[in-house]
Amino acid sequence: MGGMGSYLKKHTEALVKDVGIEAACTLTGKSKATLGRYYSDSEEHADRFMPIDAVASLEEASRYPHVTGALAELRGITMSYDQERKNSREGGVNADVVALAQRFAMLMSEYNQSIEDGIITVNEAKRLLRETLALQHVLMDMKLHLEEESHNS
Repeated sequence: MGGMGSYLKKHTEALVKDVGIEAACTLTGKSKATLGRYYSDSEEHADRFMPIDAVASLEEASRYPHVTGALAELRGITMSYDQERKNSREGGVNADVVALAQRFAMLMSEYNQSIEDGIITVNEAKRLLRETLALQHVLMDMKLHLEEESHNS
């Protein structure tokens, strides 16, 4: 599978995992198996991608517009994303730990992909920076939740 296809699939997977597989099934009306095919890197599913209406539904519920961000990056477009949305999800520290693990995994994946040829290009550095900033946002959310919990006890 080509670079762009696997890149989009990786971000589709991040989107589904951000929302949660059960919630993603409900929001899109798709089965777990169907959603899995949209981000599978196996050859038989190489040409299967999530429909744009499903992406829009999931990004409405997600913490970050993973697929939109990936599409923008592929075109060299920088997005500005307001993390402080009114409907930002609750969940406290447990949700933060999950989000932290997911963001860190995305950063490591981006790094591994970038360093494969021994050179980190300008675009790869920008993607790494974006993932680092996303990780920083999760850490800030976690810090705020921890401070809130420590004041409430």
